[in-house]
This record gives sequence, structure tokens and C-alpha cells, in this order.
Amino acid sequence: MDRPEHINIVEVGPRDGLQNEAQPLSPPERIELINRLAEAGLTQIEAGAFVSPRWVPQMAGSDEVLLALSSRSDLRLPVLVPNRKGYQTARAAGAREIAVFGAASETFSKRNINCSIDESIERFSEICILALDEGIRIRGYISCVLGCPYEGEVNPGRVAELAARMTAMGCTEISLGDTIGVGTPDKARSLVKACAHETGIERLSVHFHDTYGQALANILACIEIGVTTVDTAVGGLGGCPYATGSAGNVATEDVVYLLDGLGIESGVSLEHLMGITEWLCKRLGHPPASRVARALLARRKQPSAASG
Repeated sequence: MDRPEHINIVEVGPRDGLQNEAQPLSPPERIELINRLAEAGLTQIEAGAFVSPRWVPQMAGSDEVLLALSSRSDLRLPVLVPNRKGYQTARAAGAREIAVFGAASETFSKRNINCSIDESIERFSEICILALDEGIRIRGYISCVLGCPYEGEVNPGRVAELAARMTAMGCTEISLGDTIGVGTPDKARSLVKACAHETGIERLSVHFHDTYGQALANILACIEIGVTTVDTAVGGLGGCPYATGSAGNVATEDVVYLLDGLGIESGVSLEHLMGITEWLCKRLGHPPASRVARALLARRKQPSAASG
């Protein structure tokens, strides 16, 4: 079985992870987090969201974050933009890459962004036209690709159709999000194959939440059929406010540990990640969701066993 030699990791903790946290980080703290993640070897880091601070107060000051990082030409720093106003504000702050967000479930789309799937595509098409004219890279997110908290199982064909539409709008990368973490390896593989038929597998990234403990197994299943980009969040941050019990994103540390064990390069230092996770979770007031972080941080606190 052929596996890729290298996996690209897209770190989504500073946006997708933090936006679900009860204790917001200030813009200077988020800038520090992104710089620390870059020191660990991550080069694709979701930097913020240009949404109303009334609805997502955790993302207030995303313009400050982006402006402070404007000299980091070594990094890809996508920011989420929901509409034309958000796009214009992001561009004024120096955004070189944006992300647009759609759902594969009509009910989730209406509950989350207050419009139907078709209406969301109309909104995003306007943003994409502006971005393409200005040479801005576009990342597309599709949520609820393997299940919806309101509608249950989602048809892979519906996801593939939406992925094709977003690609036609100009998205160079499509992130397939198992928002409520219900996917299992065979279903994840089938979904990726259906979408790859429409977009090419090189455009796809997988984005798994670990609600049922299946995220790593799903990632491995997708890597083994050619996926080379994976979304993760340091410390396993995140969750879904619209799905009771939904866990956070698969932890960056857990994925790096898996890839190291498989002999697959990621360019990311597990040792550096441990320091970031320890600092971040202390600031947020809760332990990491990452099992690797819990194990390695606990080992650090243990006195060395006496030889005998």
C-alpha cells in the first residue's frame, strides 16, 4: 500500500478551535500562538475570522492579528470571511488567503449561517469573484460531510456536488469537515472518493472531529487513498455549538505522532507542540483533549525512574 511521503497540516486552532472557547484570547495572545505554531514548523495556520464580534466575540480583533503578521511571507494565513463586508475588512488588514464556509446539510446551513445551501453559494460566489480578481487564494470548507445533528447521515453525492460547485467558484482547496465526528474509516474513504471524482484528490483536505474517537483512523484511511492535506487543531481545540456532545478537532499532536510513527514527514516538531499545548491549555483553564499531549506532559512531570 503506497502512502505519501509528506502530509501538509493546516492548523485551524487559532480560528476554528478558539472560536468555541469560553475564555477568549486577546489579539496579542493569538499573535503569540500563531508565531509559536510557526516555530513548531507549521506553515498553514488559520489566523482568524472576519465575522461580527456580537456573534463570535472570540474572533474580535482578527484585523489586528493579521496586520501584526503581515511580514510573515513564509506562512499561509487563511481567514474566514462570510460576506462582502468581511472580505473587504480582511483585505484592508492584508489578507492573502480567505476561506468560505458552506454546509452539506440544509438544516445545519440555516441554523448556522441563516440561509439555504444555494443561498450560501450565491453569497460566496460574489466573494470569490472579488478574490480571484485580486489574486487571492480561496479555501472552501464544507461542514457536516458525514453526518448532521438535525438530518442524520448525509449523502456523499450531495457533498461531492457541493465540492464541485465550490471548485468552479475558484476554491483551490476543499476541506471536508466531519463536524460532529460521526464518521468511520470506510465511510470517510467513500466520501473522499466521491469528492475526488469531481475535484481531483489533490484539492481535498480532511477535517475530522474526534467525538467518537475515530478521527485518527479516518485520517489514516484517507491518507491511504491519496489525501495529502489534513486539518488539525493544537490541543484538540474546538467543537460544534450546534451539536450537543460534539468533541473538538483532531489534535495536531496526535496527528504528528501518528505520522512520525508511519515515517511520513510533516515538518512539525512534536516537542515544540508540547510546549505550546501546555501554555495554551493553562491559559484556557482546561486540560488538552489530545491524548498524546496528556501522555507526554504527564511523563515530563514524573521523576526519572531509578535504575537498578
